[in-house]
Amino acid sequence: ELQQKVEETELLKMELQMLETERVRLSLVEEKLMDVLQLLQQLRDLNISKRALGKILLSTLESCRDPQPGKAQLFEVLDTLQQELTACELLHKQPMEQAQSPRSLSNPLVISC
Repeated sequence: ELQQKVEETELLKMELQMLETERVRLSLVEEKLMDVLQLLQQLRDLNISKRALGKILLSTLESCRDPQPGKAQLFEVLDTLQQELTACELLHKQPMEQAQSPRSLSNPLVISC
């Protein structure tokens, strides 16, 4: 009976560790998503065309067509999209003080069209 309790305890420890790992992964995805949404908001404020934004999105999806081994596909797409958006020339044409201090939004997840 003691051995069974020890095994159950070990199993619970492993499950807890897996949950913690998943929590960290989700936290990283959330952080990356917030970065992407903030970049999209900045581009919307700069009146980027839907065509240009579509090209960025298609370029991202094309480059993530074949997922890299060992890397979560969702995170890879978000990471690539963030890099594509960051490289957008419109973001680099705005005044330096505006680029360095992103606007404070009441809800950064809301992007109205």
